Amino acid sequence: MTRRAPAGTGGTETRRQQRNRALMVAVWLVFLSGAVRDLWTGGHGGPAVAGAAAGLAAFLAAYVALVYRHTRTPLPPRTVYALLAVLFALALVLALTAGEPWLVLFVYVAVAAGAALPWRRAVPAVAACVAALALVGTDFGARPLWGGWTSFVIPCVLAGLALMSARKTVLTLRELREARAVVAELAANEERLRLARDLHDLLGHSLSLITLKSELAGRMLPARPEEAAAQVADIEQVSRQALVDVREAIGGYRRPTLAVELAGARTALDTAGVEAELPPRPPSVPLAPDQEGALAWALREAVTNVVRHSGAARCTVSFQMPDAGGGPLRLTVADDGKGPSGAAEGNGLSGLRERLALADGSLSTSAGLSGGFTLCASVPSVP
Repeated sequence: MTRRAPAGTGGTETRRQQRNRALMVAVWLVFLSGAVRDLWTGGHGGPAVAGAAAGLAAFLAAYVALVYRHTRTPLPPRTVYALLAVLFALALVLALTAGEPWLVLFVYVAVAAGAALPWRRAVPAVAACVAALALVGTDFGARPLWGGWTSFVIPCVLAGLALMSARKTVLTLRELREARAVVAELAANEERLRLARDLHDLLGHSLSLITLKSELAGRMLPARPEEAAAQVADIEQVSRQALVDVREAIGGYRRPTLAVELAGARTALDTAGVEAELPPRPPSVPLAPDQEGALAWALREAVTNVVRHSGAARCTVSFQMPDAGGGPLRLTVADDGKGPSGAAEGNGLSGLRERLALADGSLSTSAGLSGGFTLCASVPSVP
């Protein structure tokens, strides 16, 4: 019109993605309310409350560094293991000294281990959290096995496994994005090679002929000026034809296609954090190159406006097929953003309207039925 990549995102995050991820981390911190409430109602002395509060603050700092910072920008392995060790030590000390409500910290340690460690190391880390829960919950065997601590075991195991699965899924998506980037790079290289071959085929013969005729005209002068003039006229004709061929070739290269623009629109909307609903491929309708190019330009311009100006959260791209007797192919791009500004039509839409008119097409814009902006472009299909 999408980056070593972060472990959790695989690329540059939009502000909306960062905000959503921070919100997810903050929501889960609500389950620390029991430990926080114990600070005020647990009957602890002043020094104990101060120590527990300091320990909880340190625990939260290490937890956020692992679950938020590390999943966005990977930390060195030594730092990851050091932070996990700090989390486990703080959870153990606070649970031993402050009481049963603080056992919930082991659930957060399991979450951090699942989010930051590979599967083969996260499994024993979660098992260690469950073992620590059992030991501290039973006071190292002094109390019955069945007690309040058991209510933390299932959340500990499930949270750890869920984060392990989520991490594996995110890594798989990152690898997929990297593979797509490699494919795109290979396609670009192939296109450059094709351009080089086509230019060689277009200009190689013409330039060789111009060179030969120029040398021949030079040898004819000054003895045979009429024959030299004929050679110069041939040179002019060949050069003009070469210029026409190059212009036609460049026009073909610059003409976009619906398939390419659909893929670009999907990438652009995803990168901008806009929920996109697009057809998987363009409709199988016969279109002349000029008509397809004009409709592809309309799609590009519409998606660019959605990304840059609309503030939309959702964008829908659809095609309306011609009827059985022929007729135009219609492209509709609708978003739920701010809608028309009421100002005069911008240069982008004016240029797009002119481009569609040259291809015997048309353009219309309007406010959506429930707000937002709707662009509709149509071009005639080939009978």
